[in-house]
Amino acid sequence: MTYEYDAGAPAPRRALAGVVGSGDLEVLLEPLPAGRSTIVITTSVNGMGRRWESLLTRMFADASLPAARIEINDCGATPGVVRLRIEQAFEEAARP
Repeated sequence: MTYEYDAGAPAPRRALAGVVGSGDLEVLLEPLPAGRSTIVITTSVNGMGRRWESLLTRMFADASLPAARIEINDCGATPGVVRLRIEQAFEEAARP
């Protein structure tokens, strides 16, 4: 699944959060030019497209998150874990 959202300035650098495994996921973040973020999801769970879209739309609603290509490799994580890992990736990218 692939989604695109408006975004702010480019993310400062690449980042990784999480580990693919039973019930979890990894988030790989790479800076993109300002203004747009792309999220690409690979998941082992079928039929979750509406849930992913709803979660990501809420996260990117105000377009203030940094512009990035975000690759998510999911192994059945809950929405709370998904949000946490994305936030962790942005925090890691912002570290000096």
